[in-house]
Amino acid sequence: MPKMKTHKGTKKRFRLTATGKAKHRCAGTSHLATRMSSKRKRNLRGTRVLHDSVLHQITAALGKYSS
Repeated sequence: MPKMKTHKGTKKRFRLTATGKAKHRCAGTSHLATRMSSKRKRNLRGTRVLHDSVLHQITAALGKYSS
């Protein structure tokens, strides 16, 4: 059987933590931020942890097994 390929778009957008959670960048931060309030821009900084309901899809696309 051939090896399972990693989905490259998913690999660029998500990272798995040591405990198996998926981190991602917040949506809406790349451009058009002048219309946002400072509080909203500040809260969109950094990374967030992905919700558990879609974690199995991300781990499958990355070729990992969720625990």
